[in-house]
Amino acid sequence: MAGKRKYDDGCAVSHGLDLIGERWTLLVVRELLLGPKRFTDLRTGLPGVSPDVLTQRLRELAEAGIVQRRKLPAPAGSWVYDLTEWGMQLEPIVKHLGRWASRSPRLRHDAAIGVDSLVLSFRALFAPEAAAGLDAVIALTMGEQRFRVEIAGGRLDAARGEAEHADVVIGTDPATLTALLHEGRPVADALKAGDLVIDGPLDLVERFLGLFPLPEPAPLPGPQ
Repeated sequence: MAGKRKYDDGCAVSHGLDLIGERWTLLVVRELLLGPKRFTDLRTGLPGVSPDVLTQRLRELAEAGIVQRRKLPAPAGSWVYDLTEWGMQLEPIVKHLGRWASRSPRLRHDAAIGVDSLVLSFRALFAPEAAAGLDAVIALTMGEQRFRVEIAGGRLDAARGEAEHADVVIGTDPATLTALLHEGRPVADALKAGDLVIDGPLDLVERFLGLFPLPEPAPLPGPQ
């Protein structure tokens, strides 16, 4: 990471920011938390980053031992970037940062959100008390991307990939799902418009959508 401006002190927080504090770096980590990605897939998930900056961030993360580049086994055989075991330990930091920031009174909940960001928000916002007694496997399809969401014992796991023996299959897009989750859009309206396709019990989908309440916004300080 030669040439980077560093805090250069013995504080672990300072060193942590030396590792992941550069612009785009933590977002690269976010994009890899659900599994490995090709360079082109990372660019899709981070449309605002230039190829040169993304290449530099990936190089810095690899030098730090946070990201590794590897070749997928046949028949895929493509080169991908993946988090190391140590890099995966950033997940709770990303999750808690997301939950903390979701209380910001300045956060635009109607702004565009990426597929991975939306699925990761399930982990950050999941309310175990709302899932009491619920055991279900949900297959979620958004475009060409597929995810498996499993809820059991008051816990939630969300991962990229096919969901075998799913209790319900949901097909939609990030904007529609965000509106259903946080903007009060009725399921019936999304179904009628063709923005939502469900294969399975409607009541399970409606309960699933209620598992991720937004926390109360933090108050802004009053005038002094």
